[in-house]
Amino acid sequence: VDTSGPAWRLVVAEERLVDGDLARSCGRSVAGVDVRVFDQNSQEVPPGEIGEVVVRGPNIMPGYWNKPEPTAAVLRHGWYHSGDLGFMNDQGYLFLVDRAKDMIISGGENVYCAEVEEVLYKHPAVLEAAVFGVPDAKWGEAVHAVVVPRPGHAVDAAMLIAFCREQIAGYKVPKQIDLRGDPLPKSGPGKVLKRELRAPFWAGHTAQIN
Repeated sequence: VDTSGPAWRLVVAEERLVDGDLARSCGRSVAGVDVRVFDQNSQEVPPGEIGEVVVRGPNIMPGYWNKPEPTAAVLRHGWYHSGDLGFMNDQGYLFLVDRAKDMIISGGENVYCAEVEEVLYKHPAVLEAAVFGVPDAKWGEAVHAVVVPRPGHAVDAAMLIAFCREQIAGYKVPKQIDLRGDPLPKSGPGKVLKRELRAPFWAGHTAQIN
């Protein structure tokens, strides 16, 4: 095999992209579309810092049909506020970490559900996983997970919690994991309906933090 020609160098470059950190990226914005990451005060954050992904351009919707309040909530000062949390790197590549409404604030620390779910999915016994916040008298919210095990795999909550503790910071580890035999509730497109899983824990509470 000729490893000196341009075709081989192209193959090596592609492998580095696929196997490297950029494999997790959504890519860069296309021409004519401006994508940035804002903090809670609508100020752009520096590369590497997590905030809300906002977009503006000719392809952005003018608003929701006959819904002025939801439109005003997402379209502010010419920017569409996506509700997605992410960060940009120095080269302008966008990385998503979670939905803003799914972020858990536990003891003043931000916990991104997608990060914890990603760890759970690494366990060979996990078929489905959903992570969300539940009320906690001490920390405000606690990290909670619901897991559907793979058929034929023996696993319990303690094993999964120990597995998570080996890979992420202690405050991100689920305080409790519920195992269930039925599939997680999903919408028509197949998105897990966390609100249905979360609702019983927040019944009787006047406010839900996340």
